[in-house]
Amino acid sequence: MLRQQRQRKNRLTRRRKRVRKKIFGTPERPRLCVYRSLTQIYAQLVDDQGGRTLTGTSSLAAEVKSQIKPEDSKSSVSKKVGLRLAQKAKEKGLSRVVFDRNRYSYQGRVKSLAEGAREGGLGF
Repeated sequence: MLRQQRQRKNRLTRRRKRVRKKIFGTPERPRLCVYRSLTQIYAQLVDDQGGRTLTGTSSLAAEVKSQIKPEDSKSSVSKKVGLRLAQKAKEKGLSRVVFDRNRYSYQGRVKSLAEGAREGGLGF
């Protein structure tokens, strides 16, 4: 079992590196980085040149949590996180980003977050 876990971790690491070597965030066009756990989803805008996070939000943030209903699916929660991130980006004067899906395939919750960010006015 330990060998299988190590192989899986290596595959995920290789996939993350493959995705990240093509993507780089700047102050004018930061990287929208996505992380999802089993129950939550997190998104942040990162300036790779300066090495700092510009803004971020998650499904645990108070402004998002207040909009979530108990019957909402994980995908609909992800869309709300994307909308809130787009609002925060607009407040900072950002309208264009580079999407970093991390090691996740572009489907389900990751796709919902991206669609929510696009609806909120972010371009990528």
